[in-house]
Amino acid sequence: MNDLVRAAQRGDTMAMNELLDLLTPYVTRICGPIALADGPDAAQEALIAIFKGLRGLREPAALYGWARAIAVREAVRVAKRSRHTVEFEDDLPAPADLEQAADIRDLLARLSPEHRAVLMLRDVEGLDERAAAELLRVPVGTVKSRLFRARDNFRKAWSS
Repeated sequence: MNDLVRAAQRGDTMAMNELLDLLTPYVTRICGPIALADGPDAAQEALIAIFKGLRGLREPAALYGWARAIAVREAVRVAKRSRHTVEFEDDLPAPADLEQAADIRDLLARLSPEHRAVLMLRDVEGLDERAAAELLRVPVGTVKSRLFRARDNFRKAWSS
């Protein structure tokens, strides 16, 4: 992977295409739950930012973490811009209970993009508060309070 990143950084078009092909599913998986209906737009914006900024990546081994940071920031930005609350389409396997899946998507749509981002980073990506705070460029206390509010709002809406 490091050789592929270095080749893409040197301007090798084939390497860049291969790298973007590898990153697309990952970036899409991150953007969907945060940007909801605008997930594909957020993923495209993130991939463009990755393409433009790749030469600045100093450590090829950090590619996925760097791409995740860009994807989260772009997804939040796009979600804030559009303010859509329509359900998102994702590439995850459909749960057996489609009604429950629709309820979960509806509940996610009720949360702010910042709250969806914190839930995604903590509960899906498994990052700790410090790592999520660095990625979102906010204090750790902000991540903790957003996470508490997001989980609390989700639980309250789920039980009502």
